[in-house]
Amino acid sequence: MLRSTEESKTVAPEMSLSLPFMERPSTLTGAYAGDVGFDPVGFSKTEPELKNYREAEIKHSRLAMLAAAGWPISEILDKKIAGIFNLSPLVDGSDRVPSVLNGGLGQVSPIYWAAVIALASGVEIIGLKNVNDEGYTPGDYKFDPLGLYPSDEAGQMSMQLAEIKHGRLAMIAITAFAVQEAVSKLGVVDETPFFFRPITYWGTILHDYANSGYISN
Repeated sequence: MLRSTEESKTVAPEMSLSLPFMERPSTLTGAYAGDVGFDPVGFSKTEPELKNYREAEIKHSRLAMLAAAGWPISEILDKKIAGIFNLSPLVDGSDRVPSVLNGGLGQVSPIYWAAVIALASGVEIIGLKNVNDEGYTPGDYKFDPLGLYPSDEAGQMSMQLAEIKHGRLAMIAITAFAVQEAVSKLGVVDETPFFFRPITYWGTILHDYANSGYISN
């Protein structure tokens, strides 16, 4: 007995949006914002694994966004704030912030590290309590004091997409900050002042560049 045409048809595998030459992993269904089928190594083989990876990505994204903003701000304001309170600045002579590659982390007060660990532990405990709730979305801690999170599904997905895109970019940026400062031995604010200084300061920047030979006549 011959099979029907419909039964004999072979369904073409869905291809990844990020890597069109590869099949989209079965766990990456597009249910999460920012899911473009990118998992060439195959880390997320099951739904629970995917959920855990998304939870970790959201946490790292939020930390990276804070760090990407805090890094240059600290290089601009650290010496000024330290001077007000008669403290030693944490940035070094080249205006570089303490980091694993720059060194200087030993100068940071143990009280700060204790506060960071306590805060991180509190957030982690809340996350562990919420993760088993039905319908839980990774990274959703119900924290929205300004009421900015939309009530409609389309709006929620749009905000989640914006957050994950900004977070991924911030993770790249903060890595670039660390590597750039380790290689150039200059703070990112001094190395690329046009991104961090007001436009009224640009004339001074160009003058300094010209005098240092950075800009040739």
